[in-house]
Amino acid sequence: MLIKRSRGWDIPERLATPESVFLDRRALLGGAAGLVAGSLLAPRLGLAAAGPYPAPRNEAYTLDRAVTPERYSGDYNNFYEFGTAKTVLPAANALKTDPWTVKIDGLVEKPFEIGVDELIRKAGLEERLYRHRCVEAWSMAVPWTGFPLAKLVAMAKPASGAKYVQFQTFLDKAMAPGQRAFFYPWPYIEGLTLAEATNDLAFMVTGVYGKPLPNQFGAPIRLALPWKYGFKSIKSIVKVSFTAERPKTFWEGLQASEYGFWANVNPAVPHPRWSQASERVLGTNERVPTLIYNGYGEQVAGLYKGLEKERLFV
Repeated sequence: MLIKRSRGWDIPERLATPESVFLDRRALLGGAAGLVAGSLLAPRLGLAAAGPYPAPRNEAYTLDRAVTPERYSGDYNNFYEFGTAKTVLPAANALKTDPWTVKIDGLVEKPFEIGVDELIRKAGLEERLYRHRCVEAWSMAVPWTGFPLAKLVAMAKPASGAKYVQFQTFLDKAMAPGQRAFFYPWPYIEGLTLAEATNDLAFMVTGVYGKPLPNQFGAPIRLALPWKYGFKSIKSIVKVSFTAERPKTFWEGLQASEYGFWANVNPAVPHPRWSQASERVLGTNERVPTLIYNGYGEQVAGLYKGLEKERLFV
């Protein structure tokens, strides 16, 4: 007999239904008009006209709130490569995503490079509804499309000495004006333990709202780690390296006292300059209580047993 185990974020499906804007978008992409839109978007990823979007939704990942309409989340982004303001959308249009390859190297059986379109075909796509919590104390609920990071780890075949996974974004100062700022340690680097990288929640993202990622979201491929603060979810990834040593990450290198390696969400541990006890929800501006591990503690808390002396929540 199949027994479905309830997860900490599960709620009745009627409460997980996205807002009408998102539903209308999925219906549009699912119909004839969606085929036309797909034919315009697909060349960027080298996909067939219909493309893999929208992907089937994995119903194991639901929400306790409505999906944030794209008109809010799509115009409120941190993407320091293109500026420090939230409205980076116009500047991010300069991001060239075709062609785009991801290099896999370090402590792996055999280093290789793979195009995003081929990676999508090999891994397959699904949609998951995730909460996203920024360290700046705002949040949104997002319908990401992608595949488990564990699939990429399996493709890489890491060696026995690999303990960490390091991610790197592009470096192109001519294309990205923010990278001309000398005081930032470009390129953007992030890292996870191998155990974190193979957790079910760690998700490689290639789409959102039922279509390929727009540039300001981190096209054409980014990471989503819903139990951590948003700066850990690196955008526009060009390299994934398997290492024995813990990577020194972008924000950790810039200001380790405020932005550490672990960056797990905890309402009881304030940022040095503001409280993390609550968050502002994009679209409604409602203040809601923040949850430990952003509500995903049941799935990830076990990753940190024995690490209590680490600064897990900064």
